[in-house]
Amino acid sequence: MSGYQSAFRSDLFAGQTVVVTGGGSGIGRCTAHELSSLGAHVALVGRTQEKLDAVQAEILEDGGSVSTYLGDIRDEERVIEIVEAVLADRGHIHGLVNNAGGQYRGALKTIKTKGLEAVLRSNVVGGFIMMREVYNRTMEEHGGGIVNIVADMWMGWPMYGHSGAARAGMWNLTQTAAAEWGESGVRVNAVAPGSIASSGLDTYDREDDGYMQRDLRGEIPLQRWGSEAEVSSAITYLLSPASGFTSGSVIRVDGAAPNGSRAWVTPEPARNVSPFQPFHRSVAPKILGTD
Repeated sequence: MSGYQSAFRSDLFAGQTVVVTGGGSGIGRCTAHELSSLGAHVALVGRTQEKLDAVQAEILEDGGSVSTYLGDIRDEERVIEIVEAVLADRGHIHGLVNNAGGQYRGALKTIKTKGLEAVLRSNVVGGFIMMREVYNRTMEEHGGGIVNIVADMWMGWPMYGHSGAARAGMWNLTQTAAAEWGESGVRVNAVAPGSIASSGLDTYDREDDGYMQRDLRGEIPLQRWGSEAEVSSAITYLLSPASGFTSGSVIRVDGAAPNGSRAWVTPEPARNVSPFQPFHRSVAPKILGTD
């Protein structure tokens, strides 16, 4: 099996340690593979040891360097323990990918307060704890890069109002941290994925199959789902020296979805829109009906 075919040079992150939360599946798994293929030691953080072990085994088989840390980013004490453990093992954290999070499909009128609070804690509170502790314990002195994963929530997010609120909060935290932490040489940016064909889609109920397999014309100008690798590439760029003067910014990886949602006519079928797919271990989500 050939390795990850990244668009970036193979030694880009040699000698660096990057923490990836939610690293056991989906975008986090893909990002961990890409960063590892570029020379980084990847510290995977997640709530399920079996998933972390599986990704660790993949990266080791591919010749990369990786360690795992079991924990929930919503647990402040555990986050502190994890950050301290990574620093004890590696000396410094050069990059943080705040990827852990999640949501479920539901209309606002049906979302319980506990459900809202759980999603807020997963997608903004936990991410805040991670970035604060990494900054206070190493990046304030040494500098570094933080990439927060938000979402395509710019025009509201019907059926995902809880997550939209959380992601909007994370985007504001990103801008605030960029302003406050720039003096330490810390760059803080965000990536906003749109409709991405990742394993996370298979966690939705079977009743959502029709929604997931809908016609994307008139909704997404590129008329396809994005790949995990297309998100990972944006994350990698924001952690790289090439983005050295980029902070407080967001890269949308959404096929121009916010720009096409008000189309007056149904577009013709799209052409020349094949996804960038360098991830040699990518598995298409079953819910999309692809092989």
